[in-house]
Amino acid sequence: MRRRRLRSAVTAGAAAFVCGVTATVAGNAAAATNDSPAASGMPLRTNGSHITDSAVLDQRNLRLRVYSAAMGRTIEIDVQRPADNSAPRPTLYLLAGAGGGQDTATWQQRTTALQFLADKNVNVVQPVGGAWTYYTDWRANDPVLGVNQWQTFLTEELPPLIDRALGTNGTNAIAGLSMSGTSVLQLPIAAPGRYRAVAAYSGCAQISDPVGYNFVRTVVTTGGGNTANMYGPQGDPMWAANDPYLNAEGLRGLELFLSTGTGIPGQWDTLDGPYTLPGVGGWANQLAVGGALEAASNYCTRNMQERLNELGIPATFDFQPVGTHSWGYWEDALVASWPVLAKGLGLPA
Repeated sequence: MRRRRLRSAVTAGAAAFVCGVTATVAGNAAAATNDSPAASGMPLRTNGSHITDSAVLDQRNLRLRVYSAAMGRTIEIDVQRPADNSAPRPTLYLLAGAGGGQDTATWQQRTTALQFLADKNVNVVQPVGGAWTYYTDWRANDPVLGVNQWQTFLTEELPPLIDRALGTNGTNAIAGLSMSGTSVLQLPIAAPGRYRAVAAYSGCAQISDPVGYNFVRTVVTTGGGNTANMYGPQGDPMWAANDPYLNAEGLRGLELFLSTGTGIPGQWDTLDGPYTLPGVGGWANQLAVGGALEAASNYCTRNMQERLNELGIPATFDFQPVGTHSWGYWEDALVASWPVLAKGLGLPA
């Protein structure tokens, strides 16, 4: 009965909330220029993918444009360089939620996450793109969302280019929220050895379960996509093949952090609060639909905890007694996850 209530709550109201959390895609970012070190003759090609150009935004930040051979288009990549760049440093891939970083619902605009990471000796890499796609390889092109081979891009094409262009030490971690809170568990399973640590905030690992399937379908259809083009119809073997819960053995050996609230309103759910959707309508949406989404995330994450315990795979779980599916809690979770990420990256906590 509880599962049926969760499923209907997620399906009925999530589309409106996801739109509020992710904002309307504003269009392509301004073109980068060729005035950064990354554009000065480094070997910036791998398997047809390459860095087309770059721009120095300020003393610490770069914007790269990377051509993906798998998707046949150029992807913008925002980079924050380490506090001390005198030696090769590790890389944290920080993924956006359902809006793919193409809107105003980004780590930069909704949190102080980059300021928190600014004194850490880590490259912070944020792809801009992939809205509504779950950062996965789709089985077919989608009429609305187009060609999506994000798993290939993020695990095979982009990391070698980043390592060469930035002179990293080759050690990687990955973190993401909501939609990408599922993706960051899928990607290490698909690419063993690519990442040393993972942090998933309010994701749903159990995507072939009815609750998880409806969670994913709601996100994708909100963006106009069709999950039949992603993994096929419900019950297709691709759903199980890409389900982190079913394939959790592939997470063994990683430093793992998973967090979620309960959906009960908490400190970041006040009217006109710093992390609340604007206006009375936004606030009500955050409480009702954001509460339902976070309850579904809690369901998935607790099941994932049981699964990892069964397999004897250690992980850090942060189950908060309150909290909706919203930015204030994700910022808190990123800070809480840093010791786990830092351990995998070989950095001090």
